[in-house]
Amino acid sequence: MESVEQLDMEVMTPLMEEAEDNSDEDGEEEHQPLGISFTQTLLHLLKGNIGTGLLGLPLAVKNAGLVLGPVSLVLIGVVCVHCMHILVNCSHLLSERLKRSPLGYSDTVAVAMEMSSSQCLKKGSHFGRHLVSFFLVLTQLGFCSVYFVFLAENIKQVVEGYRGNSSAEVVMTVLNGSEGVNVTPGPSVPLGPGSTGLDLRLYMLFLLPFIILLTFIKDLRNMAAWSAIANLCMTVSLVLIFTYILTDVGDPQRLPYVSTWRKFPFFFGTAIFAFEGIGVVLPLENQMREPRRFSQALNISMGVIIVLYVALATLGYLHFGEDIKGSITLNLPHDSWSNQLVKVLYSFGVFVSFAVQFFVPAEILVPPVCSRLKESWKKPTELCLRALLVCLTFVLAVLVPRLDLVISLVGAVSSSALALIFPPLVELMCLSARPSPFLLLKDLSIALLGFIGFLTGTYVTMEEIIYPDNQGCTPVQNSPSWTTPASLLHQ
Repeated sequence: MESVEQLDMEVMTPLMEEAEDNSDEDGEEEHQPLGISFTQTLLHLLKGNIGTGLLGLPLAVKNAGLVLGPVSLVLIGVVCVHCMHILVNCSHLLSERLKRSPLGYSDTVAVAMEMSSSQCLKKGSHFGRHLVSFFLVLTQLGFCSVYFVFLAENIKQVVEGYRGNSSAEVVMTVLNGSEGVNVTPGPSVPLGPGSTGLDLRLYMLFLLPFIILLTFIKDLRNMAAWSAIANLCMTVSLVLIFTYILTDVGDPQRLPYVSTWRKFPFFFGTAIFAFEGIGVVLPLENQMREPRRFSQALNISMGVIIVLYVALATLGYLHFGEDIKGSITLNLPHDSWSNQLVKVLYSFGVFVSFAVQFFVPAEILVPPVCSRLKESWKKPTELCLRALLVCLTFVLAVLVPRLDLVISLVGAVSSSALALIFPPLVELMCLSARPSPFLLLKDLSIALLGFIGFLTGTYVTMEEIIYPDNQGCTPVQNSPSWTTPASLLHQ
């Protein structure tokens, strides 16, 4: 159990310097037999790439179209996997040149700039290291903001869903008894911004003290058992979701095959957010017992992830159609205990994951501040800084209380840089002396794709935040699938 706990900590700290960086080759060889197995690597790659982004992919397909969405999802997945391989190969190449132990993400970028033939890049290597670290911290804090919105929306549905269904049943009973109208209740839909009940931001406020207390846990080894339970809960939730949406796939002809170009940047941001697991690639590869088999593990795990993503995204959009929400759990009706169980279990998994994702930015930002203080002030200062960082993610969630927009913004701003922009540029710097025309065209195309996605995704998401068009915010009473027959109330 101890080795698994240490692995979890290593996987979630890609920004931190490796303890073996200054060790000799003998120590490095001794470390290899103690590494993780091929199967453990597969499981941790799956764990590092499956989260809340998966549940937002059906809406992403809606923003791209029923045909264009899955095809683009596969293409983006293949490109992201290729960039992961690029990062691993460049890390190996640079460590062999310098006769050093394996490098982390920020170290790989910095060393590639130092060894470049350009004097400008050499002088900016220190800035490159901090830039990658900044985007990694920004991504982790963005994940935490997404978790805030996700938890609040799902808990709001669980708490208020039963009351909404009970009210609908009362109305239908009155209508049946007084007018003799036979009403067949349709599937309920989630409570939206136009519904009654407490404001979504109040649920975030209620969650704030519990999440702050959770992040006071400074050693992830204490979270190992809870993390395992959380992974099991999320797995059960996904099985229940697939079981539900497969009961009625729906007619694909009722949905557009290709959406408008204006919505495609939303798809890009959500897709990149879902595939952004590149931060765990190098730590895992560096800890693997048989590093030569890492490429095989990466291909197998990401192949499974791509199939899972495309399946849930396509089937979820086919089932719920144009009513799909920022998370597919928000579309599950309240009339079944299994659907409510999905929201509870996945929310528990996300709650535990908050502490894991929060570990990286806390370990990067807090120690430099505390190192300058007296010993008696270090502990209270650290707790205050952790609480302030949680409040920062809370403020972002309050300012943008729409799950789809938070996911798209985080994906466009930070995930695109880490997943698509930095790796191909690092490859060009490593091979700057003799890049082939094909390699140059390929890497520049990938980097350009990431940069265009960064610009367009950020622009349209910020525009939607500032000038919302109220899409997806239809009051539940006006929804055709709401259990209350609102149309009959006016007859």
